[in-house]
Amino acid sequence: MINSIIHRYFLAIFLVSCIALPVLKAQVPISKSWVSDQGNGTYKNPVLYADYSDPDVIRVGDDYYMTASSFNCVPGLPILHSKDLVNWQIVNYALRDLNLEGTPEGFFDKAQHGKGVWAPCIRYHNNEYMIYWGDPDFGIYVVKTKDILGKWDEPILVLPGKGRIDPSPLFDDDGKVYLTHAWAGSRAQFNSVMTVCEMDETGTRVISEESLIFDGNDGVNHTIEGGKFYKKDGYYYLLAPAGGVEMGWQIALRSKEVFGPYEVKRVLDQGNTNINGPHQGGLVQTQTGEWWFIHFQDKGPYGRVAHLQPVQWKDGWPVMGINDKDYCGEPVTTYQKPNVGKLYPIATPAESDDFNAPKLGLQWQWHANPQQGWGFPSANGYIRLYGQYYPENYTNFWDVPNLLLQKLSAPKFTATAKLTAVLQNEGDQVGLIMMGWDYGYIALKKTADGYAIIYATCEDAEQKGEEKLRITIPAKNLKTDVKYNYQTRLEPTDVYLRVHVDEGAVCRFSYSVDGKDFVPVGQPFQARQGKWIGAKTGLFILNKEQNTARSWMDVDWFRVE
Repeated sequence: MINSIIHRYFLAIFLVSCIALPVLKAQVPISKSWVSDQGNGTYKNPVLYADYSDPDVIRVGDDYYMTASSFNCVPGLPILHSKDLVNWQIVNYALRDLNLEGTPEGFFDKAQHGKGVWAPCIRYHNNEYMIYWGDPDFGIYVVKTKDILGKWDEPILVLPGKGRIDPSPLFDDDGKVYLTHAWAGSRAQFNSVMTVCEMDETGTRVISEESLIFDGNDGVNHTIEGGKFYKKDGYYYLLAPAGGVEMGWQIALRSKEVFGPYEVKRVLDQGNTNINGPHQGGLVQTQTGEWWFIHFQDKGPYGRVAHLQPVQWKDGWPVMGINDKDYCGEPVTTYQKPNVGKLYPIATPAESDDFNAPKLGLQWQWHANPQQGWGFPSANGYIRLYGQYYPENYTNFWDVPNLLLQKLSAPKFTATAKLTAVLQNEGDQVGLIMMGWDYGYIALKKTADGYAIIYATCEDAEQKGEEKLRITIPAKNLKTDVKYNYQTRLEPTDVYLRVHVDEGAVCRFSYSVDGKDFVPVGQPFQARQGKWIGAKTGLFILNKEQNTARSWMDVDWFRVE
């Protein structure tokens, strides 16, 4: 098989050499921590070693677009683009903020962990892109645009209510439009149920009652949710995960009638692999007629990472992966890349950032709706972040909304930030954090005697766990300039903060005064996932006391290697 793959690869190079040279010469930033494309016509899973949970995918012409859950993180609903389903880049967000119809004013100005944007579904219909998602507390929304790379329209609340999640529309051949969704047991007090209703032709308003089409409380397919609606060869299909996030499987429902009854088969599970819980994702067909399925795997602190599986249709069932038994396949670790008719260069989502642009890089998200004065990107070679006061009734960093974070991008990597801090008050601090249910951070703090490097950790942050100061080291030999803004003394101070992540998300923090020699600080810290998201790493700045002059920091760069 390998010989045939190699033969196909070099043959493809020959065939496209005359027509695709401009594409092959295109230069894009490449990750130094994880690349799925093996460069020989094959890829390795996961195609995205990052927390793009509940992924869904479409093809429009020669372009593939993916979105994923974003929960309380802002901006929300990331848009990723690929030419071959293996090489992805993040190109936009559909939601600028979470000020949404039906939500109380200011609700998402606080860090509402695990709430907000649950499993989305992306579709292209009548020359318009649309993404549906369920907010478990407020209902089902849709957001639309004709320009997927531009500004999206204001979201519309399609179906208000508590507990409605994981929507998927279907635009039928006769012009009718349907919406299926699941139910969150944490809000509705029942789950494992799929319902369907009819919408108007715009897909923005429900015009019928909801009808039960599948009940997974059958002793087999518990926790069925996240279904995606398709129609092929006269059959309606619902492709849905069951069995739970960590150890579940993928099932396919099919019927000749939209309201059922539906047959059911398991079409993907772990099998003899080490890829646990392979399920919940999107089905897509290439230009050459191949079918593929993108789904997630729960990797604990790394979040739910994205895998790509080949799909073969067998007796009208979408069999996913390889080595199928009774229509159920198992995931691939490596496989030949999808045939999309051309070869395209390696591409990966942005990680490192030199902060040279006047807008925030797409790899970054806040933990809540950003507020006035949190920070400003600039074309001056840095992003400036201003010190925020601790939230009212502060317990630990679980309550802090102004965390500027990005996803973990590989099983092993090192992230380093170069900062220039202007700390104006005793107790103010700037830091690099690994955030999750447990968290750890390293920070530069202003003290009565000058500056200190501190290292702190917290366990069970959501349960009001107490943050513990582990290490305090007087910071010596810092490069500090003294300036005066009229009568105010300012001390711009340079520091380099670093976290090294080993296999299993074991983190080691260190700092440097010159960017060359790094001093380890504290014991290794075990990262832990957040509420429905993976652990995230990034930056913060905090003023210790209310109504004090705001400190600030200029972040020169953030590099992932």
